[in-house]
Amino acid sequence: MPLYEHVMIARQDLSNTQAEGLIEHFGTVLSDNGGKLVDSEYWGVKTMAYKINKNRKGHYAFLRSDAPAPAVQEMERLMRLHDDVMRVLTIKVDTHAELPSVQMQKRDERPERRERR
Repeated sequence: MPLYEHVMIARQDLSNTQAEGLIEHFGTVLSDNGGKLVDSEYWGVKTMAYKINKNRKGHYAFLRSDAPAPAVQEMERLMRLHDDVMRVLTIKVDTHAELPSVQMQKRDERPERRERR
């Protein structure tokens, strides 16, 4: 089955448990349609670059899935209809990275940047 990565932004006035409950809810949507949620990361509340629906901050979540295309389409459809979800980005990838995402790595564990000129 194809591999996907999803980033979801939920409203800032949700609690942390409600935001993590959204991750579980959409994971069950995938499993009900023949896919599976490989991994999920809750990134916390972050400030956005611009306002979305009059919100300056949002709960960010990162999902890795292994699901057929109809399951992903159904999950995205339900995310668009859900009042608490503001934005969703889905990308099809060849392989899932084993390390935690860059957002979850500590600053000193990240690779060094190249030197400025």
